[in-house]
Amino acid sequence: MDFPLIHTNFWDAVIAVPVVLILTQLIKGFFKPKKKFIPYVALIIGLLISILISHKGHLVAGIFMGTFYGYAAIGSYASLKTSLLSYRSDS
Repeated sequence: MDFPLIHTNFWDAVIAVPVVLILTQLIKGFFKPKKKFIPYVALIIGLLISILISHKGHLVAGIFMGTFYGYAAIGSYASLKTSLLSYRSDS
């Protein structure tokens, strides 16, 4: 089995992860899912973007990078939220 060649590029770091974050926030605002499902929503959005847009020629690469997109968005949101809460409690 040959492993796919996966490059992390400008698309991955600067466009895909923020798009997942924004779409997740829009879904939270419009559809009001339970909080426990929000990480799954971000992961599914990341997988869809990766498989259908950025790595449509190779399923394994799409799944791998889609999980990266979703989990990077989840981690970025959690980090930002924690930092803001910490800043507010110190002020």
